[in-house]
Amino acid sequence: MKFSKLALVLGFVAALTTGFAWADKLYQPASFNYYAQDTQASPSDLKVTPPPAPAQRASFASCCDNGCDACGGNGNGCCDNGNGCCDNGNGCCANGNGCCGIGNGCCDDGCTSRGGCRRCGLGLGNCCLGDPIQLFGTHECSRISVGGWTQFGYHDNNSYSDMAGVADGFNQNEDALNLHQQWLWAERVADGRCGWDWGFRADFMYGIDANNTQAFGNNPGRWDFMNGYDHGVYGFAIPQLYGELANGDLSVKIGHFFTLIGYEVVTAPDNFFYSHAFTMNNSEPFTHTGVLATYGYSDNLTLYGGWTLGWDTGYDQFGTGNSFLGGLSYALSDDLSFTYMTTYGDFGWLGNGRGDSYSHSVVVDAQLTCKLNYVFQSDLVRADVYDTVGINQYLFYTVNDCTKLGARVEWWKRDGQSINAATFGLNYKPHANVVFRPEFKKEWSPAVDYDQNIVGMDVILTY
Repeated sequence: MKFSKLALVLGFVAALTTGFAWADKLYQPASFNYYAQDTQASPSDLKVTPPPAPAQRASFASCCDNGCDACGGNGNGCCDNGNGCCDNGNGCCANGNGCCGIGNGCCDDGCTSRGGCRRCGLGLGNCCLGDPIQLFGTHECSRISVGGWTQFGYHDNNSYSDMAGVADGFNQNEDALNLHQQWLWAERVADGRCGWDWGFRADFMYGIDANNTQAFGNNPGRWDFMNGYDHGVYGFAIPQLYGELANGDLSVKIGHFFTLIGYEVVTAPDNFFYSHAFTMNNSEPFTHTGVLATYGYSDNLTLYGGWTLGWDTGYDQFGTGNSFLGGLSYALSDDLSFTYMTTYGDFGWLGNGRGDSYSHSVVVDAQLTCKLNYVFQSDLVRADVYDTVGINQYLFYTVNDCTKLGARVEWWKRDGQSINAATFGLNYKPHANVVFRPEFKKEWSPAVDYDQNIVGMDVILTY
């Protein structure tokens, strides 16, 4: 039964890929930003991670870019010379035919004599996918944006869940084709460059991920937790609803928002893997309610600080929940960044009401080469009877703009008992708005004689 369902999923994938390949013959935009799932995402709609490596076509000077002066560029080392063409490392493609870079992990392979793009990498297409389509707000003068995504996934086994609830809570309901996230968001970005400005963000989702996305740190019946929003394994959630003020380098967010803690996030398009790390599920909050300030102290240093009603709350306070949320993100160089985020105080539902509970997340992001990216993450929680520590290591290899490979190795420990996992995956984009993420995950724990393999794949359609 499992194989027949997996065959059904693969057939669905093949049909989608064929359809988008046919659509590309009708329309082929000229530029593509690899992981731009949300073209106008607010910096506050995600967990804070280290500043990303510079975009491929903005940082080739350290790899193979020799500037664009020879063919009408602006001479600042940027590969784009303004006519839609890209530098191929030994001169610009300056014929103005709109050829875009197919991305070999460093720079454009250039254009053919007939004005098309050369193929490279694994032969999975020329990767001239164009900009992703969004529901509303893509015009440069639009202040309000609306978008969303749909995520379907299949996995043959549930993650381990016998050690005090340790599991990937997002990937449950095994051996079924699941609607994980049907997501819709709307926002107005607060732009403080010209003085005080205001903004907002609202997120609404439906799917089997709702149980982990709701404000389960609330008292039952408050906001979206145990409030009649669930039916079976499916449910509704409102993970974000906040207002924001900005002035210059300072912005202040007030309301219900995603946490700063960790590397992986709740929103599916913003993760590489279909599955999630044990630390993300068991050593980090997902959301908060409170006030959070962000200050760009310099080009390299961003500071965060605020007050919340504990962990995983939505306009409610569990017990005496009352905690600090903050930290810093520092770019040590163009290729290396460090992020430290912490919560301290009364976490509410976690920690038995103690006022000295503490957690932190440390993330180091290193761009080793133009193609290779390494990430180290460690989480620590000290909350009365709940003490955990974990280490995750990620390695990503960019084949081209359409294809990326990744590996994640993790160790997580609670009260003297450890569990381990290794995950290997692929991201393939046949279209700017579609990504397929097959993966293989192995979980094991010698202490309880546990060993399991999990095969899974999802598809995400953004709009």
